[in-house]
Amino acid sequence: MRIDLIRRSAAVIFCAAGLLTAAAEAGAAKNVRAVFNETSHNFGKVKQGDVLTYEFVFKNSGDATLVVERVETTCGCTAALVSADKIGPGKEGKIKVSLDTHGYSGRMSRYVYLVSNDADSPRRELSIAADIEVPPMPKIELDRYNIDLGLSLEGESPSAKVVIRNVGELELSVEMAHEQVKFFAGGKPVTFPIMIPTGKSAEVEFRFPPQTRVGSLRDYIIVRSNDTYRSTQTVYFSRYVITRKDLRDLFLKYRSVLDDKR
Repeated sequence: MRIDLIRRSAAVIFCAAGLLTAAAEAGAAKNVRAVFNETSHNFGKVKQGDVLTYEFVFKNSGDATLVVERVETTCGCTAALVSADKIGPGKEGKIKVSLDTHGYSGRMSRYVYLVSNDADSPRRELSIAADIEVPPMPKIELDRYNIDLGLSLEGESPSAKVVIRNVGELELSVEMAHEQVKFFAGGKPVTFPIMIPTGKSAEVEFRFPPQTRVGSLRDYIIVRSNDTYRSTQTVYFSRYVITRKDLRDLFLKYRSVLDDKR
């Protein structure tokens, strides 16, 4: 009986100690405060391609250590780095934020989140913004990037056309590269570079060499231009090449279907 009483008393003491510890930890968490000087920053007007940086400064106004679990960003164009993962009472911390404006234009807003043991704000939101101005430049636009040439007969030379547009403000210079493909415009061989004025377009024909392999084939052509942000693009081609015998066998196999006029 006495041993059972001692065991029950020990269990009660252990539980009470656990509750006191949890309460103390909860109290400590409640005494952590991440106070920011400001939670948003506007860079104003900037040039496209600029890499912008800013530091958000905060202070732990509580009487327990502020523990930073992580810093989250909402875009690959934004990076954030905290000065320390533990900030003592009364101490300051900094979050350095970088914003890469490459390839963006107009109004741009991004968000950063500080995740910590601040009980009132465990996920504090910070925001940055900028108005990105784009200088005049050529801009390339293709009417398609994937072309299915369908069924090709062995020995044939398939071809396809692509329209290139200049949707920018300056003249566009375009070159294309492939070891075997020949390029034509208006039925005549193309001399590169092709110069396309702003607002205009050019149609280029790709002529492939006679098909010597059979089966499913894929190929691509590299398109290079003086578009600063899209200087290199790729046009992909696919086709299925069959022999004359295969074509004859297919015709015989489905002849009755082709002759069916119903």
